[in-house]
Amino acid sequence: MKTLIITKKDTAKVLTPAVANTTVEKAFRAYGMGQTDMPAKSYIMFPKGDMRSMPAYIHGQGFDVAGIKCVNVHPENSRKYGLPTVMAVIVLTDPKTGFPLAIMDGTYLTGMRTGAAGATAVKLLSRKNATLAGFVGYGVQARTQLACSMEVRKLKTIKIWTGPDETLARTFAKWARQTYNLETILSEVIDDVTMNVDILIMTTSSRTPLVNTISPGTHINAIGADAPGKQELNPKIFRGATVVIDNWAQASHSGEINVPLRKRYLSKKDIYGELGEIVAKKKKGRTAAKEITIFDSTGLAIQDVSCASVVYKALRDKKGIRSITLF
Repeated sequence: MKTLIITKKDTAKVLTPAVANTTVEKAFRAYGMGQTDMPAKSYIMFPKGDMRSMPAYIHGQGFDVAGIKCVNVHPENSRKYGLPTVMAVIVLTDPKTGFPLAIMDGTYLTGMRTGAAGATAVKLLSRKNATLAGFVGYGVQARTQLACSMEVRKLKTIKIWTGPDETLARTFAKWARQTYNLETILSEVIDDVTMNVDILIMTTSSRTPLVNTISPGTHINAIGADAPGKQELNPKIFRGATVVIDNWAQASHSGEINVPLRKRYLSKKDIYGELGEIVAKKKKGRTAAKEITIFDSTGLAIQDVSCASVVYKALRDKKGIRSITLF
């Protein structure tokens, strides 16, 4: 048997925002229904970054597939080496035999599947008439969060914090205008971006709170915190908010709630539930117009494996896809 070699270019042809959204929502439903096996991601720390191991097996909602993603996060890569901050490889596995069906790009896939998780949260937790979003962060993940969210909400305007790199912020704004014909507003004052928006999307790697003020009714996608010590939100914002996480083991260790939990600003009883429970309709999503909702996304292996499975199925019989004989 042969193992497919699937590149970023191959993956991008299949995994559009719409496809990613549908796939990831199904994966969260399987997770919420108890149809997955997924240990928490493990970390190896390096002087300049880290490497993470993320295995999962999905056996429901039309999936019967397993796999593991090896992913790094090295913040200095772009500036020093011309490499992505996040790079990943996925090995997709047949649960019946353990045979590696594909070795494939996980870098583009990681960005898209994270955007799709954010869009699933936006769909279930933001106000349905949302038209204005604020962005704290303007890298690759900001783009996929916007791309996938545009599939579920009719955004008209985005506000962007210029932060430490105004050039990158303006590049993101130009892309948003050209791609989605959105009005873009840039500000160096972060409160101007976080106040009076329907949706707030945070995608930085900050280790100190950046966001201190928000308005009633805001939905927040807390995407950036993905390792111990990272946080983007002032812990006071959690008070009175509906806090939804993707997975307790991961979020408590390395998500947006990790620092507030350690400092006892929050406890487990302050967490409303997991996104999978809402997708599976075990718990309700947004219940009031002025409710503040927060989705703490750490990124789950079920997102990777589900998207990898869809890509593999679309490409396995296509001409031009390379393969190798490993054994």
